[in-house]
Amino acid sequence: MDIRQVEFFVAVADELNFTRAAGRVVAVQSTVSAGVSALEHELGVTLFERTTRRVALTAAGEELLPVARRMLAEADRMRDIGRLTRAGLRGRIRVGVITSIPFDVPGLLGRFHHNHPLVELGLSMSPRGSAGLIDDVRRGRVDVAWVGGAPQELVGVEATRLIAERYVVLVPSSHPLAAVGHPLEAAALADEPQIDMPRGFANREQVDRHYAELGMARRVVVEIPDLAQIPSYVAAGLGIAITQASAVPVAGVVAMPLADPLEWMLWVIASADRRSPAVDALLAAVRRMADQFPVGDRSSDPL
Repeated sequence: MDIRQVEFFVAVADELNFTRAAGRVVAVQSTVSAGVSALEHELGVTLFERTTRRVALTAAGEELLPVARRMLAEADRMRDIGRLTRAGLRGRIRVGVITSIPFDVPGLLGRFHHNHPLVELGLSMSPRGSAGLIDDVRRGRVDVAWVGGAPQELVGVEATRLIAERYVVLVPSSHPLAAVGHPLEAAALADEPQIDMPRGFANREQVDRHYAELGMARRVVVEIPDLAQIPSYVAAGLGIAITQASAVPVAGVVAMPLADPLEWMLWVIASADRRSPAVDALLAAVRRMADQFPVGDRSSDPL
């Protein structure tokens, strides 16, 4: 069915005159008449009663007219979408991020906004850390998120691993452990007062799980929701910290290697099935940026 024939039908139905309808659709009267006749032949019904004095819709024409109007409206919508697509990607992306990660999220989002100004970006953080953001993506509250965690925690989302870092032990430079000449074992640190992030944050969950696997409990005496602040609390002598290597020590703090085979991983995650072209474009930009710096082992894993 030719959409132009449908346009002729609607124009004649509105004007009830083939000559006026032809002027409205910018065609000659014979073309409009032939188009309507062809549509009637294809549908197998008569749309108009035609006499030398008047044109009137038949019962079939009355019934089909609303359908024809919807067809033309949808065709116009398709043209609008085509124009918008040519003008540039558009949409809205809800972005979630954890604090203090070794990835230039502001720089990436700034470049993405410059390249796709019609895409609206909304940025938020979860008070429950990575666990909260993973749940937000699963439930559709967030479209894309940077999170830390182990692979088994990312069930139900599509995840791309960006960075893998070994854990270190941050100790005050005056602490006896700072003089130990070998990597420290987590088991030997269980009785030490420790500083970590609150429950739900990937660093806390992974280290807690590791102690549980060892059949031990540790003493977390200070909870800090910002990784960048942890070294300062260590320097103040409030405890030691088992944390990822990117937590750069401050003056008065020594970073000791952890003997246990623990890795902190940074991921970018998104829904596996609710994805827009704008989200796909942002994920592609993240992966391109990640490929520019050789930090850790990266892979793309739908989990």
